[in-house]
Amino acid sequence: MSVNGITGATSAYAATNVPTSTKAAEAAAEKKTAEDKGVVYEPSTNAKDSNSTKVTDYSSIVSKLKQQQASHTQQLQNLVDKLLSKQADKYTSLADMFKNITVDPATAAQAQKDIADDGYWGVEQTSDRLVEMAQALSGGDATKADLMINAIKKGYDQAAKAWGGELPDICQKTVDAATEKLNKWRESLNEAQTVIE
Repeated sequence: MSVNGITGATSAYAATNVPTSTKAAEAAAEKKTAEDKGVVYEPSTNAKDSNSTKVTDYSSIVSKLKQQQASHTQQLQNLVDKLLSKQADKYTSLADMFKNITVDPATAAQAQKDIADDGYWGVEQTSDRLVEMAQALSGGDATKADLMINAIKKGYDQAAKAWGGELPDICQKTVDAATEKLNKWRESLNEAQTVIE
């Protein structure tokens, strides 16, 4: 290959780079000019644009909110049904176990501990779980305490129906304790509002 061939290739390469670097320089200059100007507010000239985001149909929004609330209420009812059914199963199986089976003292002690008032399946802890679920589903809004109480009672009725009659006494005590705790929660909100006013 001759020296002229290499020189020609270099000059052709150089020729293609020059416009690119010029374009890059122009783009950088335009960017710098845009940065120097900062943000420029350009108001809309069409009056309809400013009103286009306003909501005019509140009934659809209210309908959606009611659907969400109904969904949360149904969720709580289902949770109560499942929770009380498990509590009733545990209670009954433990009661039956003591009637029909001789168990070792350690198992009997653990079973008594589980269904004691402060045990995992006892009134206090189970009602605490119900209240926590109700508060979470209400979004922390204590004004919805009555709605949550009614949902718990409906869930209890569903569990009793699925159980085939009345649930063990421990379940009713649990619902009563949860109701009392939700009433106290609602009353604490009312007291706080009275102090603020």
